[in-house]
Amino acid sequence: MSSILGQEATSPYLEQYQNTMLPEDLLVFLNDQIPCRQLQIKQLATLLDPTISNPCVLVLHGLEATGKSLTVKAVLESLLIPYAIVRSKECITARHLLERTIIACKDALEKIDDDGAAERVSSFDGRCENLSSLTVQLERLSRPQSKFILVFDGIDRQREAPPTLLPALARLGEIIPKLTVIFVVTAPRPRFLHLAGAPHLHFIPYDRAECLTILSQSPLSIFTSALSDKELSEELILERQEDDAWLWSRFCGAVWDSLGKGAARDVVSLRTVCQRLWVPFVQPIRDGLSGTREFSKLLVRNRSLFQAESALSERIVPPASAAGITKKAVKSSHELPYYTSYLLIAAYLASYNPARQDQTFFMKAHERKRRKKGGGTAKGRPSKHRKIQRKLLGPQAFVMERMLAIFHAIVPHPVPGGTGDLMGQIATLASSKMLVKTSTTADILDAGTKWRVNVGWEYIQLVARMIGFEVEGFLAE
Repeated sequence: MSSILGQEATSPYLEQYQNTMLPEDLLVFLNDQIPCRQLQIKQLATLLDPTISNPCVLVLHGLEATGKSLTVKAVLESLLIPYAIVRSKECITARHLLERTIIACKDALEKIDDDGAAERVSSFDGRCENLSSLTVQLERLSRPQSKFILVFDGIDRQREAPPTLLPALARLGEIIPKLTVIFVVTAPRPRFLHLAGAPHLHFIPYDRAECLTILSQSPLSIFTSALSDKELSEELILERQEDDAWLWSRFCGAVWDSLGKGAARDVVSLRTVCQRLWVPFVQPIRDGLSGTREFSKLLVRNRSLFQAESALSERIVPPASAAGITKKAVKSSHELPYYTSYLLIAAYLASYNPARQDQTFFMKAHERKRRKKGGGTAKGRPSKHRKIQRKLLGPQAFVMERMLAIFHAIVPHPVPGGTGDLMGQIATLASSKMLVKTSTTADILDAGTKWRVNVGWEYIQLVARMIGFEVEGFLAE
């Protein structure tokens, strides 16, 4: 695989046309439109220069969000070469890809002011069943004297693609005169085209300085004023724009250093994180507590934003709604009666503690040491397997008799009333889905019925805290 990386170019096409002079205004326009891609723009514009011979196939590769698709489209529009772009993410099958290719080429040729082009385009219905049919139809559509660029964007992720699809598409430029096929891929495999000498352009990931340069081109506004730009003076508008650009660039640098460097590696995800944190970051300015140029003060005041990782996770429920749901759950956890709370804690302990350790945790007179024949205390053998916390393994089934025994052991005083009151409270827990029956017995209040707790550790902690019970001391590790 040949690669074009900076000055270390090994492609014969770049060596042949390395002295080609491109219009300076064209390069300046492309560099302003696509920042931090000057080298790739110059290489791509040189290889696709309409005044010279172009390669039959060209591969653009790089990680996601590195500007491959945007760069190739901008260069083709600037060079005024007829082109067609086919995106594989919009194609379901390989045949769908071939038909979309024919349709894209027809649409591109219809824009050309040529009498023969209209006749050639009108004779096709867009049906294409295989690669041979694609080659024949492209030969009929193309003009021998004009160049045409065919771009396959994301072809390495095409669904239901046969193994011969990429090598066959790469040879279209050898069959059809003046046709250049461009593949936009993420990580090409070695010899994935089965073709030697195909030039490759590598789009390296953006570093910190390049990411900040790209994000600084579209800063967010600090103030959300209800007044329109016409009602504000020009001096105030310019001042606000300067403050927005000044604060936004420093804010993006702080987000990169704290969160983006390890989690948001591409510029798209970094911008998403910055947009989520921008409003709470500038809220003190809107409230009048800080100035627009007091970045250090804002950074200290909002340091919790850069320490938490909540901005990195995608969520369906908005943060305000999630906070309301959490408060509602906490409030509902305090509404359980006194003995019902103990019953729920006993069910949790029965689900997450092994039955053989009930004597250790719930019997007051229990001899924890066992004697060995030779005298002394027997030492436990070290386990060969790594122990996993019981609460991470999920709840286990238990019989009702065991839960009631644990309940009487953890309640600090005798329980008044009979068993009927406890059975009624157990039925209430079962109807509220806090206890789930796992056995197939008809009577849910039978002593041998098996149950399983259906609440989590955080909920049990809240319930135990309200009644003053230390549940951590009765839970097996």
